[in-house]
Amino acid sequence: MTLWKTTIIGGVMGNSEHLRVLVTVFGLLLSSFLPPSVHGQTTMVIKADDQFQFAERYFAKGEYYRAIGEYERFIHFFPQDPRVVLARYRVGLSYLKGERFTQAVQSFHALIEKYEDTELVITSYFKLSESYVKLEQFGNSLTALDSLIKKSSDPAVKDKAYYKQGWIYLEMDEWEKAQASFDSISPKNRDTYRLKQLSEDMNKKSLEAKNPVTAGWLAVIPGAGHLYCERYRDALIAFLLNGAMIYAAYEAFDHDNEGLGGLITFFEIGLYSGNIYSAVNSAHKYNRKQKRDFFQYLKEHSMLEASATRLHQGQALALSYKITF
Repeated sequence: MTLWKTTIIGGVMGNSEHLRVLVTVFGLLLSSFLPPSVHGQTTMVIKADDQFQFAERYFAKGEYYRAIGEYERFIHFFPQDPRVVLARYRVGLSYLKGERFTQAVQSFHALIEKYEDTELVITSYFKLSESYVKLEQFGNSLTALDSLIKKSSDPAVKDKAYYKQGWIYLEMDEWEKAQASFDSISPKNRDTYRLKQLSEDMNKKSLEAKNPVTAGWLAVIPGAGHLYCERYRDALIAFLLNGAMIYAAYEAFDHDNEGLGGLITFFEIGLYSGNIYSAVNSAHKYNRKQKRDFFQYLKEHSMLEASATRLHQGQALALSYKITF
């Protein structure tokens, strides 16, 4: 027995690699019998309330990307918590407020598909539509609202969706369809959305339009078409350039220089035709600008923001008006 011990020790002392292995094994065996405090290890416990409030603080401060990470952590560790649906909604809202609209669309779609019977689904439909508008995908935005109209049995929700659709059509320059959407709002809410005044304001837009045909005919006199479209600088340039070219061609022919006169006339025909085309195009641009400006005016002065505000007991409809005197 003594001889066996001596042989092993001698072998170990002669081989440093064997020594390190034995020391490691001995350390592992020893550590397995020690309490966790001796190891210097601590266990961190995440509480659902603390984690959710941590995410909420980031959201309240406008640090949306950090809030997204904390909401996702809450969802991962506490999948059965009743606030998970709210956390998912906050994720989508954080993407929307953080201007990551594609991710916002994906988040609201996922929430709608997963939680069909929750209260936040209605709000998610509206936010989904808003996200599509930010991406200028107006067709998808209208489709989201159509789905909500078909899904909901609440007249107030339907009316709000029709109202939102009307404004989307206005942004698309589809004024007739916008009016049709506003007309779909139930009679009891028409005064709430001030549709009579809005309809009267919408009808004023045609008074400020320029007729492209009129602009083209007036452009027979160089610059007159641009003057009609209130593009005074372009009118002056068109008049001077065409006048100079016509005068130069006249002078060339008057001095029996038919070649030069013909060349100048050739370029003048192109310039003159371009003047007429530019006048017609200016009328279209004028009308588009007037519609954009008028739409912006309507948004700033007449648009009604309606939102469902969740209270401690039930729900209430919060309305805010954008009115400038």
